[in-house]
Amino acid sequence: MPTTSERRGTVLDVPLQLQRGAGSQALQVYAGLRSAIIEGRLGAGLRLPSTRSLADQLRVKRNAVVIAYEHLQSDGLVEARTGSGTTVAALPALARRAKPAQTVVPAPIPRLPSKPFALGKTYADPQLLQRLAAATRRCIMKANDAEFGYGDPRGSEHLRVQIAHYLGASRGFACDPGCVVIVNGIQQGLRLCAEALLAPGDAVWMEDPGYPAARRTLTRAGLKIVPVPVDAEGLDVKAGQKKMAGAKAAYVTPSHQFPTGVTMTMARRIALVDWARASKAWLLEDDYDSEFRYGGPPLTALAGIGGGDRVIYLGTFSKLLGAGLRLAYMVLPRAALESVVVVREGHDRFPPSFAASAVADLMADGFLADHTRRMRRRYRAGRDAVAAALRSAANGALDIVSPQQGLHLLALLPNGLPDDAAAQIRTQAGVETWLLSETRIKPAGPDGFILGFGGHDLAELTAAATALGQAARHYLKGLSQRP
Repeated sequence: MPTTSERRGTVLDVPLQLQRGAGSQALQVYAGLRSAIIEGRLGAGLRLPSTRSLADQLRVKRNAVVIAYEHLQSDGLVEARTGSGTTVAALPALARRAKPAQTVVPAPIPRLPSKPFALGKTYADPQLLQRLAAATRRCIMKANDAEFGYGDPRGSEHLRVQIAHYLGASRGFACDPGCVVIVNGIQQGLRLCAEALLAPGDAVWMEDPGYPAARRTLTRAGLKIVPVPVDAEGLDVKAGQKKMAGAKAAYVTPSHQFPTGVTMTMARRIALVDWARASKAWLLEDDYDSEFRYGGPPLTALAGIGGGDRVIYLGTFSKLLGAGLRLAYMVLPRAALESVVVVREGHDRFPPSFAASAVADLMADGFLADHTRRMRRRYRAGRDAVAAALRSAANGALDIVSPQQGLHLLALLPNGLPDDAAAQIRTQAGVETWLLSETRIKPAGPDGFILGFGGHDLAELTAAATALGQAARHYLKGLSQRP
């Protein structure tokens, strides 16, 4: 009988680089999938997307995917079962890329309910809560003496294994579960890395505009922040080299830059990895909101394009499941692992295990993949409603930047307005939102509003967007009528 995982499927997205020199579209898809399977990024038993889904993702003809799947099946790389789809075959005789050897490591004030546009809010899905509660109870009731005692400073092995499988299938890089460290949030991960790998006074590149919480964490660790501008291609590596070529680290959000929403181009990614390797600098890759993509194939993470020895990958379950769980993780290069784990032991010894094991169970049986798909549909509807209401109410007073990924959008004001224009409009509209200027280190460019649409009621979002659009339109009209 097929397992729950086999019935549901555990792969939502396959980040493939099509082999353009391989010939027809079918051969390009075949070559990309074959490489992913042989390299171990797509593990045995993993269910591949339907031919229609993968064709839409890769923007190729569906027949090309059908032919590619048939070639893979004839090679013995996949298995096709009626009613169960196409899954990656077990390949005991195949010489996969050797796995890295296992590394030995040493054993606020309460907030009021968020108004529309507040960032970081997730939908409390009743189905998720029921499954998570049941899984947590099961993990507690079946726990053994070791699970009730002091644990591995890296955290739950079960969850670390599931994270490694997910990253290989959906983010394009294979990693050893032994190099995954569970933390209680991205900020804790950054602090541990700063303490273990950097020294007070070391320079760190920071995207400008960028994520204020990360900047505060690194500043409090005594590091020197070097603002590096972000443009339509992402962080400007050449500008960073001119400002401080000898920086010891760079904090980046390449897949979905906060707050602009820009995806870093492959040319910039390669340039950044090359700089880090040449300078022996660490790249702190925050994969911000990468789960919520509304169009196009996922891009491979920095760690998957040859930068694994310098990239520290940081991911979180906060946007997918809820910040209250305090579950995030890092994937560390082998050279950094022991230093970070030693520092971790000196802080909180090890992370809680029961919630981690419960989440791992939901990943293993495919439920979390289904939940992600449902939330994408819900959040896409929120994004579209906000964008439509803003355009209608603002009547040209705001430039709406609607993203293909993430849980916030930008509404930009025209250039040349008074410095306090955005703050006045926000107050007039009565909404809870960050200003673009509040994320900048150096003042530059137009101001605007960073509008979170994840987890909020659709009607409330529409009403708030209408209020903000009207406030912006009235402000600009009043400004034009001044003598």
